[in-house]
Amino acid sequence: MLKSFQSILKNFDFRQGTLGWSAGFADYSPEMGDLNLKAELRELPPSLGVSGTGFYLQGVNRSDDLFMFLKRCLKRDDGIQPKQTYEVELVLSLASNAPSNCAGVGGAPGESVYLKAGATSSEPLSVLDSDNFFRMNVDKGNQNDGGSAATVVGNIANGIPCEKIPDLSQAPYVSLRREHRHRPAVKANEQGEIWLLIGTDSGFEGKTGLYYQQIEVKLVPVCSFSSLFSNSFSLSQNEKKRQTSAT
Repeated sequence: MLKSFQSILKNFDFRQGTLGWSAGFADYSPEMGDLNLKAELRELPPSLGVSGTGFYLQGVNRSDDLFMFLKRCLKRDDGIQPKQTYEVELVLSLASNAPSNCAGVGGAPGESVYLKAGATSSEPLSVLDSDNFFRMNVDKGNQNDGGSAATVVGNIANGIPCEKIPDLSQAPYVSLRREHRHRPAVKANEQGEIWLLIGTDSGFEGKTGLYYQQIEVKLVPVCSFSSLFSNSFSLSQNEKKRQTSAT
């Protein structure tokens, strides 16, 4: 069967709901007390000057390593071909109230919170390990280092100089747009599934709250020589059968 080598384009605007995305948290222990974890569809803050909702994630980083993430499965109905390898490109729109160049405990509230994005063939899960810590079952790296399932896009500093914010607890939100190409390419599993993974890996020991507004995804099939040879062989065999039948 000839595979489709068309690119797959998906646009998720959270003004229209959660759209199949779900949230999770990792790199913390239940023994750390209340981390004020929140994940919900929420009205966008007035400082953005736009109406609608965003997917809001919040947490207090008591572990110096809190990972807050969104995930979504793309399936055959979305155009994913089983065992096909794809290059993954993303455009992330999110709102951050972390000013630039601020000092903070453990690190800066903007520059030390690393935005990551990627994809994997298995579902990203936060799993409680033998040390009583929730850890990811896929490789998302650690803080400013990326992994095979999620690579570093940048940080969440919003460009407003810290000295211009007299009260950081009242810092305004600013919309950020980040373009990213994830490496390595991702191979779909046998069921024709690829899981998207977006999140922040924090070195700032304080509260972070972000509104994800929109996620755009482009999956570009990797056309290998072996795939082309296999498809060409199949076509030539079918042509031979037709010629034989005709005679």
